[in-house]
Amino acid sequence: MLGDRMRAALIDGKAIAATLRDEIAREAQELTEAGWAPRLVSVSVGDTAAAALYVRNQQRTADLCGVSFEARNYPEHTSLEQLTGILQGLNADPRVHGVIIQRPLPDHIPVKALQKAVHPLKDVEGMHPASIGNIVYNDLALGPCTAVAAVEILKSLPMAMEGLNVTVIGHSEIVGKPIAFLMMGLGATVTVCHHMTRSVAMHSRAADAVFVAVGKPGLVTGDMIKPGAALIDIGINRIETPEGFKTVGDADFESCAAVAGWITPVPGGVGPVTVTTLMKNAVLAARMQMDHYRAAFARTDV
Repeated sequence: MLGDRMRAALIDGKAIAATLRDEIAREAQELTEAGWAPRLVSVSVGDTAAAALYVRNQQRTADLCGVSFEARNYPEHTSLEQLTGILQGLNADPRVHGVIIQRPLPDHIPVKALQKAVHPLKDVEGMHPASIGNIVYNDLALGPCTAVAAVEILKSLPMAMEGLNVTVIGHSEIVGKPIAFLMMGLGATVTVCHHMTRSVAMHSRAADAVFVAVGKPGLVTGDMIKPGAALIDIGINRIETPEGFKTVGDADFESCAAVAGWITPVPGGVGPVTVTTLMKNAVLAARMQMDHYRAAFARTDV
């Protein structure tokens, strides 16, 4: 236990998610009353044990938000061509407003091919190349959920985003890079570190806020954090301890919490906000599709 050494304020991701859920539920109710009840379809292939927890969390959050959720599982031997056809059918179905591709997938199914097959208007995970590319233009519609959630958490803190010095550790296409563009869109000055960065600590110690998303437990330690800085830990790692297995982030929590001003716990930090952001995207997707179809019908009536 940290005891008196702990100075950082814990960022309660569950509380932030709860506030977002209330807003999403109101929006979902409005859409339902207009005849456009938001509906998500989850697609998994083969053994679903690894994705089962994610699906349960998504189902539970969808229920709380008033979003219909259907989980579909297809056999291990299903081909890429068959799955592409299934996704095309979901794209064409006006009753479906969002599609989620559960991972992991069998080795013969490239995840990027499936992400590209989901129509951008139904890409509630924000992983279609068009969705990622839109962030460059500061278009935040259906952004990648984890990146958007991490930035929303930082925005909840009493810090001015304009001119904030931010370091992002990790440059993946769906987390690190989108965070960097999202923060630049808010006026922050951003440094992105990766496996070829010569001194990550040099950059992180100069930052007012640090995001870390690498997948290496204990990567960020207290001596890498500027006193009073915000640390948003996006990593999810399972490690073995004398007491058994536990889930930890990419930061060494004890040493970082003794230095940082704010810190996200793992679990209970970014995770709950990410799942809720998925539902926010689902509701937004339903509204976008409603507007799309109404505009199309209006042109037909002319």
